[in-house]
Amino acid sequence: MNAATLPDIETARFNMVEQQIRPAGVLDLAVLESLFAVRREQFVTPAMRALAFSDVEIPLRLDGTDTGETMLTPKLEARLVEALSLAHTESVLEIGTGSGYQAALLAYHAYQVTSVEINPRLAAFAAQNLQRNGVTNVHVETGDGHNGWGSNEYDAILVTGSVPESVPDGLKYQLRVNGRLVIVVGTEPVMTVKRITRTSAATFETTDLFETVIRPLHGVTASKFRF
Repeated sequence: MNAATLPDIETARFNMVEQQIRPAGVLDLAVLESLFAVRREQFVTPAMRALAFSDVEIPLRLDGTDTGETMLTPKLEARLVEALSLAHTESVLEIGTGSGYQAALLAYHAYQVTSVEINPRLAAFAAQNLQRNGVTNVHVETGDGHNGWGSNEYDAILVTGSVPESVPDGLKYQLRVNGRLVIVVGTEPVMTVKRITRTSAATFETTDLFETVIRPLHGVTASKFRF
């Protein structure tokens, strides 16, 4: 692919992948392919669309009101997807839908995604974005999923906000055996992305992947974290 022959928006997308995401260590070809296939600019609020491919968190302001949430940086979104090592037969639970873009990336690699968003306005915004972009294998639900959601087990779980210290058991026990949970643990300025694999009915293996800083997840220690 030659960036010089692409229209402006595709050049920006190409540069996002080649200048931000590959240098961040994302080399899985399927993940890189999904970044071209899923139209990130279609999930950004109109006022922020000029920043769609920038290496920044993008505020999610709906009708002029700040929701207190952001889209993660493109390279972090890509690294989180890669960390899950998804197969097309697998079901995924996402906690924290935001704009729906991360769910769309997950859906590209998985059979089905259930995404839970605590903010009803954001849940509606994400559902509209997904529908408009023809993503039919994501189901957006509204509620507090910080300690798990429903009774189903999943092959993979992604949490898009951080938790301060311990990973909620309710999330870990929603994994099928060999299922993976990717979650950011810690408090600013030190947070670690961890992958927790359920190795048997009662045992889990934890791998520290890399450090980052993101906003805390809604519903976790509400007295300490405010949005």
